[in-house]
Amino acid sequence: MFSIIAAVGKNNELGKKGGLVFHIKEDMKFFKETTTGHTVVMGFKTWESLPKKLPNRKNIVITFEEFEGPDECVTDLEKFIKENESTDEEIFIIGGGSIYAQFLEHAKKLYLTEVDGEDKDADVFFPTFDKTLYDKKVLREGNESGIDYKMCLYEAK
Repeated sequence: MFSIIAAVGKNNELGKKGGLVFHIKEDMKFFKETTTGHTVVMGFKTWESLPKKLPNRKNIVITFEEFEGPDECVTDLEKFIKENESTDEEIFIIGGGSIYAQFLEHAKKLYLTEVDGEDKDADVFFPTFDKTLYDKKVLREGNESGIDYKMCLYEAK
């Protein structure tokens, strides 16, 4: 089963200049707690933005050609989706924007930290989706550096 995890701003902002838009300590902790022990799937740009391979997780990179570093490189996205969308294992899609867009229709759960903030310089965005197709549950909420956020779980109906 595919799940998506991301932090998004008011206008679906995700990133800018190869990094994250929002750096919320509790969100980083939530990301680590939620994905540890699981497989994480990302695009090449997301892989490049990491300081190192994410520990205690199987790191898979969607790419045009294989390279050294991650646990696995996937060059055939359709085949990967077909082989894994019915598995009982929760596989986390962790970015970036185009990877989220390609997996959105296949994801059963969306773990979204909804940040009450915006960044006009953002250059990567989360795809829009029909929230009526999901049941929403607020898992946690808080405020960091004057910015309110809610960690939400959207489960496909």
